[in-house]
Amino acid sequence: MASEAAIRLVLGTAAKESDFGHYLRQLGRGPARGAFQMEPATWAWLRSEYETRFPEIANRHIEEMEWDLRLATIGCRLRYLKVKEPLPAQDDIHGMARYWKRWYNTSAGRGTVDEFIEKYHEFVG
Repeated sequence: MASEAAIRLVLGTAAKESDFGHYLRQLGRGPARGAFQMEPATWAWLRSEYETRFPEIANRHIEEMEWDLRLATIGCRLRYLKVKEPLPAQDDIHGMARYWKRWYNTSAGRGTVDEFIEKYHEFVG
């Protein structure tokens, strides 16, 4: 779960989703929370899928992601864990950006591959 590729993907997700924790509530009126801007429905789904395997997430609430970076990070990693497609290589930033767009931001999301890459270089390296 903590491969170099997974770590870089999670870091890139935080960079793109919240400017690395600058925004802990979705701008505007949206419900997303935490450094990874997770939606309540996504968190409820992940919690129901994984609370037996990871009991530390049972009875945890989306609002806690605003102050509990560990919980927010776990939520992000669990979201990617649900994907059957292998993670991109650890040095493939373009692949990570495409993976994030497809599996985290989704086709309906406003984020772009280019924005992910820009934020990755700004905040991660």
